Amino acid sequence: MGRGTWSWIVPDGLWEIAKPLIPPSRVRPQGGGTQDTPDETLFAAIIYVLVSGCAWRQLPPCFGISKSTAHRRFLIWSRAGVWGRLHEAVLHRLDDAGLIDVTRVVLDTAHVRAK
Repeated sequence: MGRGTWSWIVPDGLWEIAKPLIPPSRVRPQGGGTQDTPDETLFAAIIYVLVSGCAWRQLPPCFGISKSTAHRRFLIWSRAGVWGRLHEAVLHRLDDAGLIDVTRVVLDTAHVRAK
């Protein structure tokens, strides 16, 4: 994706890391609906919303998908654990490349609930 349509929002290599983590979309048993939007486009739209901080309803028309489609797929992928696995995969790649210095790690205690 880095040199493709969505390279302005998705960094080089991120789609290649994310692609195998994305669950296949379900076939609607009742049929109908619109043509399936490519996962690459949905991923770019979701990344746009997350990075820009805009509301789903402010998703630009350049993505060619509705706010409800983007939000629904975000929820499906969230429930499937895509974002956590993507985070881990990116960290592993950075570590393998020697780009993580664990001596400078700061733990975010707000992220983990105390027991």
